[in-house]
Amino acid sequence: MFAALMTRHGAWLAHASFEFPRDDRRPRVRRRATPRSLLVALAALFALLAPAREAGAAFDVNDQSWEGCSELLEIARAELGVARVHPVAVLDWSQIGPEDGILVLHPQQALDADDTTSFMKAGGRLAIVDDFGRGDDTLRRFQIERIPTPARPVAALRNRPALAIAEPVVDVVGGHAIGPHPVVSQVQRLVTNHATGLRHPNLSPVLRIRAVGEPDVIVAVAGQVGKGRLFAMGDPSALMNMMLRYPGNRAFASGLTRYLVDEDGAQPRRGRLYIVANRFDEESSFGGETSLRKDFDAQLKALASAVEDARRDGLPGGALLALAALAGLGLALWTARASARPYRSPLPRYARPTPLVAQGGAAGRFAVLAAPSSPRGLAFLELKSALFEALSVRFGLETNPAQETVARLVAREGALDERALSAFKEVLGTMYRVEASVVAGKPANVSRSALLHAAGVVRKVLAACGADGRKPPRGSHPGPREGRPSASPSQADAKLAPSPSDKGAR
Repeated sequence: MFAALMTRHGAWLAHASFEFPRDDRRPRVRRRATPRSLLVALAALFALLAPAREAGAAFDVNDQSWEGCSELLEIARAELGVARVHPVAVLDWSQIGPEDGILVLHPQQALDADDTTSFMKAGGRLAIVDDFGRGDDTLRRFQIERIPTPARPVAALRNRPALAIAEPVVDVVGGHAIGPHPVVSQVQRLVTNHATGLRHPNLSPVLRIRAVGEPDVIVAVAGQVGKGRLFAMGDPSALMNMMLRYPGNRAFASGLTRYLVDEDGAQPRRGRLYIVANRFDEESSFGGETSLRKDFDAQLKALASAVEDARRDGLPGGALLALAALAGLGLALWTARASARPYRSPLPRYARPTPLVAQGGAAGRFAVLAAPSSPRGLAFLELKSALFEALSVRFGLETNPAQETVARLVAREGALDERALSAFKEVLGTMYRVEASVVAGKPANVSRSALLHAAGVVRKVLAACGADGRKPPRGSHPGPREGRPSASPSQADAKLAPSPSDKGAR
């Protein structure tokens, strides 16, 4: 079945039992930087500033290895001529016209949104062939979504789903088949390699992978943007040197290069084909019009690219030597300054004054409560203690009276209006809640305004009850005297609660 797909030089691949991994197939060669410094710390710093260097990146049109795309460049030159094919590392938009085409292989940064859109609206044609790079940043602007390929394709090399076979999609208009897309007009089958699917509701499907028991997946789409065209494919590995040994992949490469600058069944074009791969730079603007924002973005991109280059390739030897000299000079200055700095004689501990926080009595307690690190809940509890102590001294209450007892006592003796009494009950309830939280080991969050409001209410209650120290205490709390019958609990509660008539009078 696959015999027609293979050339004499590539037939061995059908019998191989390995795949082409997408993420770890690029070998890395680490280059060690030699810092010229006498300090071990500086040596470690320079080792970090001079990390690994990549020996080569996949999809490079100048790479003749199995993962390069040098054969794609030869196919494009054979189809269009050497003068019309320009593999570049810097995409100069001011030199690109609407009759030109751009082929982007596995981009590692997002393309400029304004330039790509203006280029296609003016008539240019853009092809983004990418699976796991940054091409989806551009595709998302045109509502193209990535989806996974089928887990059970109908046809696959060595029955491996990662090497699924894609077939051209025949367009049907008005119930009549009008043939496949011009890019795949000479393609019967195309071998993919860890491809990703693409989905868009309106763009024309170009290649698909048929599946068993699940929907088919489109791996290439094309559509019109203004006067130009956009072509997207989710498998740049199909254009690598090794994969171009298959007739279908080679025919696809030829059709794509012709489509971008020459023909698609319409009027022939005589533009130039620009090929960029992996990481490349962009400069100027399409049509020659630039703006302040674009210049600023270009400077940011240049700075980010310089930092990335330094991370990948390391700093030059001269820069490392200058950085080592600056670091050594800074370390010498710091050492000289630190060693020559005069130090004051420390005061002995026994001669230091005792801070207020460490002191006992009222001064130490006040210092603890007023400290910025102390929670306001402690001050709230101190306010509660002062309130209960004053009421106990004035009316002879027990040491820790109940909340209801204090509320009834203040309502009877304080001559407060309804608003003031309600505010006191609310503050009293807050005091008990704060106390319960502190006892549980979870101090409540008390705001400064709530603490000041509670202090004002307490002062007003103490003044109304005559418990602010201006009146003498009444002695012990009224209770059963010797020789007198004691009242029942219900009668005592009735005495503490004011009558409705007295309450109204107040």
